[in-house]
Amino acid sequence: MLDSLTFLLERLFLLAHIKLSSLLPPQLARSCDREEPLPQPPAAAAAAPHRFQRGDLLEVPRTLFTHFGIYLGDNRVAHLIPDILPVLSSDSRQIQQMVTNSRLLLGVLSKRASIRVDSVEDFAYGAGILLNAMDRAVPLSPLPGEEVARRAELLVGGVSYSLLWNNCEHFVTYCRYGAAQSLQTDQFCEWLKSLIRDQRSVVLTGLLGLLSMACLGVSPGTALPSALIPFTLWMAS
Repeated sequence: MLDSLTFLLERLFLLAHIKLSSLLPPQLARSCDREEPLPQPPAAAAAAPHRFQRGDLLEVPRTLFTHFGIYLGDNRVAHLIPDILPVLSSDSRQIQQMVTNSRLLLGVLSKRASIRVDSVEDFAYGAGILLNAMDRAVPLSPLPGEEVARRAELLVGGVSYSLLWNNCEHFVTYCRYGAAQSLQTDQFCEWLKSLIRDQRSVVLTGLLGLLSMACLGVSPGTALPSALIPFTLWMAS
Protein backbone atom coordinates (compact mmCIF):
# COMPACT_ATOMS: atom_id res chain seq x y z
CA MET A 1 0.00 0.00 0.00
CA LEU A 2 2.78 2.42 0.96
CA ASP A 3 4.69 1.63 -2.22
CA SER A 4 1.59 2.33 -4.32
CA LEU A 5 0.99 5.64 -2.56
CA THR A 6 4.61 6.68 -3.04
CA PHE A 7 4.43 5.79 -6.73
CA LEU A 8 1.25 7.88 -7.16
CA LEU A 9 2.75 10.91 -5.43
CA GLU A 10 5.93 10.66 -7.46
CA ARG A 11 3.88 10.77 -10.66
CA LEU A 12 1.93 13.80 -9.41
CA PHE A 13 5.14 15.69 -8.66
CA LEU A 14 6.99 14.60 -11.80
CA LEU A 15 6.93 18.07 -13.33
CA ALA A 16 8.82 19.40 -10.34
CA HIS A 17 11.37 16.55 -10.63
CA ILE A 18 10.41 15.18 -7.22
CA LYS A 19 11.87 12.03 -5.76
CA LEU A 20 9.74 11.41 -2.70
CA SER A 21 11.26 8.07 -1.82
CA SER A 22 14.45 9.87 -0.79
CA LEU A 23 12.56 11.60 2.05
CA LEU A 24 10.89 8.53 3.57
CA PRO A 25 12.21 7.09 6.85
CA PRO A 26 15.30 4.87 6.47
CA GLN A 27 13.39 1.61 7.00
CA LEU A 28 11.06 2.48 4.10
CA ALA A 29 13.45 4.18 1.69
CA ARG A 30 16.93 5.53 1.39
CA SER A 31 18.21 8.01 3.90
CA CYS A 32 17.83 11.73 3.23
CA ASP A 33 21.59 12.12 2.92
CA ARG A 34 21.50 10.01 -0.28
CA GLU A 35 19.18 12.42 -2.04
CA GLU A 36 20.55 13.77 -5.30
CA PRO A 37 21.25 17.51 -5.01
CA LEU A 38 20.17 19.99 -7.61
CA PRO A 39 22.81 20.66 -10.26
CA GLN A 40 25.12 23.45 -9.18
CA PRO A 41 24.59 26.69 -11.12
CA PRO A 42 27.52 28.37 -12.84
CA ALA A 43 28.97 31.06 -10.61
CA ALA A 44 29.17 33.50 -13.52
CA ALA A 45 25.38 33.53 -13.89
CA ALA A 46 24.86 35.36 -10.60
CA ALA A 47 25.65 39.00 -10.13
CA ALA A 48 29.04 39.83 -8.64
CA PRO A 49 28.68 39.93 -4.80
CA HIS A 50 31.17 42.78 -4.45
CA ARG A 51 28.59 45.26 -5.75
CA PHE A 52 26.13 44.37 -2.98
CA GLN A 53 25.98 46.21 0.33
CA ARG A 54 25.00 44.69 3.66
CA GLY A 55 21.22 44.98 3.97
CA ASP A 56 20.50 45.04 0.23
CA LEU A 57 17.36 43.29 -1.00
CA LEU A 58 18.11 40.76 -3.74
CA GLU A 59 15.49 39.44 -6.18
CA VAL A 60 15.79 36.40 -8.43
CA PRO A 61 13.03 36.21 -11.09
CA ARG A 62 11.69 32.69 -11.68
CA THR A 63 9.21 31.37 -14.24
CA LEU A 64 6.10 31.73 -12.05
CA PHE A 65 7.35 33.76 -9.08
CA THR A 66 10.21 35.85 -7.72
CA HIS A 67 12.49 34.70 -4.89
CA PHE A 68 13.85 37.25 -2.39
CA GLY A 69 16.73 37.48 0.06
CA ILE A 70 18.71 39.91 2.22
CA TYR A 71 22.43 40.31 1.60
CA LEU A 72 24.47 39.92 4.80
CA GLY A 73 27.93 40.57 3.41
CA ASP A 74 30.81 38.17 2.69
CA ASN A 75 28.88 36.55 -0.20
CA ARG A 76 26.04 35.45 2.16
CA VAL A 77 22.29 35.82 1.64
CA ALA A 78 19.53 35.20 4.19
CA HIS A 79 16.32 33.95 2.60
CA LEU A 80 13.14 32.12 3.58
CA ILE A 81 12.62 28.87 1.70
CA PRO A 82 10.17 25.98 2.25
CA ASP A 83 12.01 22.93 3.59
CA ILE A 84 10.74 19.62 5.00
CA LEU A 85 14.12 18.27 6.13
CA PRO A 86 14.30 20.10 9.51
CA VAL A 87 11.08 18.28 10.44
CA LEU A 88 12.63 14.90 9.57
CA SER A 89 16.19 15.36 10.84
CA SER A 90 18.16 17.35 13.41
CA ASP A 91 21.46 16.87 11.57
CA SER A 92 22.61 20.44 10.95
CA ARG A 93 25.09 19.32 8.29
CA GLN A 94 22.33 17.76 6.20
CA ILE A 95 19.96 20.67 6.75
CA GLN A 96 22.58 23.20 5.66
CA GLN A 97 23.02 21.46 2.30
CA MET A 98 21.35 23.15 -0.64
CA VAL A 99 17.56 22.65 -0.62
CA THR A 100 16.48 20.20 -3.31
CA ASN A 101 13.22 20.33 -5.26
CA SER A 102 11.66 17.56 -3.15
CA ARG A 103 12.59 19.25 0.12
CA LEU A 104 11.12 22.52 -1.15
CA LEU A 105 7.81 21.15 -2.44
CA LEU A 106 7.19 18.98 0.61
CA GLY A 107 7.97 22.02 2.77
CA VAL A 108 5.22 23.93 0.95
CA LEU A 109 2.75 21.08 1.52
CA SER A 110 3.66 20.71 5.20
CA LYS A 111 3.83 24.51 5.69
CA ARG A 112 7.35 24.40 7.09
CA ALA A 113 10.23 26.62 6.04
CA SER A 114 13.66 27.78 7.11
CA ILE A 115 15.22 31.20 7.12
CA ARG A 116 18.73 30.14 6.14
CA VAL A 117 21.99 31.65 4.98
CA ASP A 118 23.44 30.52 1.65
CA SER A 119 26.02 31.81 -0.79
CA VAL A 120 24.95 34.26 -3.47
CA GLU A 121 25.48 31.54 -6.10
CA ASP A 122 23.24 29.01 -4.33
CA PHE A 123 20.60 31.65 -3.71
CA ALA A 124 20.55 32.81 -7.35
CA TYR A 125 20.75 29.28 -8.79
CA GLY A 126 22.10 30.54 -12.09
CA ALA A 127 19.60 33.39 -12.57
CA GLY A 128 20.27 37.09 -12.76
CA ILE A 129 19.85 39.15 -9.60
CA LEU A 130 17.88 42.39 -9.29
CA LEU A 131 19.20 44.80 -6.66
CA ASN A 132 16.76 46.72 -4.43
CA ALA A 133 14.17 46.79 -7.22
CA MET A 134 11.33 46.65 -4.68
CA ASP A 135 12.30 50.08 -3.35
CA ARG A 136 10.40 51.57 -6.31
CA ALA A 137 7.22 49.59 -5.60
CA VAL A 138 6.91 49.78 -1.81
CA PRO A 139 5.77 53.17 -0.41
CA LEU A 140 7.83 52.75 2.79
CA SER A 141 11.42 53.96 2.97
CA PRO A 142 14.15 51.35 3.47
CA LEU A 143 15.68 51.04 6.92
CA PRO A 144 19.46 51.51 7.36
CA GLY A 145 21.37 48.60 5.83
CA GLU A 146 22.90 47.42 9.10
CA GLU A 147 19.49 47.27 10.80
CA VAL A 148 18.06 45.35 7.82
CA ALA A 149 20.85 42.76 8.02
CA ARG A 150 20.52 42.42 11.82
CA ARG A 151 16.79 41.81 11.52
CA ALA A 152 17.45 39.05 8.99
CA GLU A 153 20.16 37.45 11.15
CA LEU A 154 17.90 37.39 14.21
CA LEU A 155 15.20 35.50 12.30
CA VAL A 156 17.46 32.71 10.98
CA GLY A 157 15.97 29.31 11.84
CA GLY A 158 12.82 27.27 11.33
CA VAL A 159 9.51 29.07 10.73
CA SER A 160 5.98 28.24 9.66
CA TYR A 161 5.23 28.78 5.99
CA SER A 162 2.24 29.97 4.02
CA LEU A 163 2.27 30.40 0.27
CA LEU A 164 0.12 33.52 0.56
CA TRP A 165 0.62 34.89 4.07
CA ASN A 166 4.19 34.09 5.15
CA ASN A 167 6.60 33.63 2.26
CA CYS A 168 10.04 34.90 1.28
CA GLU A 169 8.64 38.28 0.25
CA HIS A 170 7.06 38.86 3.67
CA PHE A 171 10.44 38.09 5.25
CA VAL A 172 12.45 40.58 3.18
CA THR A 173 9.88 43.39 3.37
CA TYR A 174 9.76 43.06 7.16
CA CYS A 175 13.55 43.25 7.32
CA ARG A 176 14.01 46.11 4.87
CA TYR A 177 10.89 48.25 5.38
CA GLY A 178 9.68 47.24 8.85
CA ALA A 179 6.34 45.88 7.61
CA ALA A 180 5.73 42.43 6.15
CA GLN A 181 3.85 42.39 2.87
CA SER A 182 3.85 40.50 -0.43
CA LEU A 183 3.15 42.25 -3.71
CA GLN A 184 2.83 38.85 -5.39
CA THR A 185 0.12 37.85 -2.90
CA ASP A 186 -1.68 41.16 -3.44
CA GLN A 187 -1.65 40.61 -7.21
CA PHE A 188 -3.00 37.08 -6.80
CA CYS A 189 -5.80 38.25 -4.50
CA GLU A 190 -6.77 40.95 -7.00
CA TRP A 191 -6.89 38.34 -9.77
CA LEU A 192 -8.98 36.04 -7.57
CA LYS A 193 -11.43 38.85 -6.80
CA SER A 194 -11.81 39.65 -10.49
CA LEU A 195 -12.44 35.96 -11.18
CA ILE A 196 -15.12 35.77 -8.49
CA ARG A 197 -16.79 38.96 -9.74
CA ASP A 198 -16.92 37.62 -13.30
CA GLN A 199 -20.45 36.22 -13.67
CA ARG A 200 -19.21 33.75 -16.28
CA SER A 201 -17.71 31.84 -13.35
CA VAL A 202 -21.23 31.24 -12.05
CA VAL A 203 -22.32 29.74 -15.39
CA LEU A 204 -19.18 27.60 -15.62
CA THR A 205 -19.47 26.17 -12.10
CA GLY A 206 -23.18 25.51 -12.67
CA LEU A 207 -22.44 23.56 -15.84
CA LEU A 208 -19.69 21.60 -14.09
CA GLY A 209 -22.13 20.77 -11.30
CA LEU A 210 -24.72 19.48 -13.76
CA LEU A 211 -22.02 17.44 -15.50
CA SER A 212 -20.92 15.88 -12.22
CA MET A 213 -24.49 14.88 -11.39
CA ALA A 214 -24.93 13.41 -14.87
CA CYS A 215 -21.76 11.34 -14.50
CA LEU A 216 -21.95 10.43 -10.81
CA GLY A 217 -25.69 10.50 -10.23
CA VAL A 218 -27.83 12.76 -8.09
CA SER A 219 -26.91 12.55 -4.42
CA PRO A 220 -26.27 14.96 -1.54
CA GLY A 221 -22.55 14.75 -2.32
CA THR A 222 -23.07 16.05 -5.86
CA ALA A 223 -26.25 18.11 -5.64
CA LEU A 224 -25.20 20.26 -2.66
CA PRO A 225 -21.89 21.52 -4.11
CA SER A 226 -23.53 21.92 -7.54
CA ALA A 227 -26.00 24.37 -6.04
CA LEU A 228 -23.97 25.94 -3.24
CA ILE A 229 -20.84 26.91 -5.21
CA PRO A 230 -22.65 28.77 -8.06
CA PHE A 231 -24.95 30.44 -5.51
CA THR A 232 -21.95 31.63 -3.44
CA LEU A 233 -20.21 33.00 -6.54
CA TRP A 234 -23.44 34.72 -7.66
CA MET A 235 -23.83 36.45 -4.29
CA ALA A 236 -20.17 37.49 -4.30
CA SER A 237 -20.22 38.86 -7.85
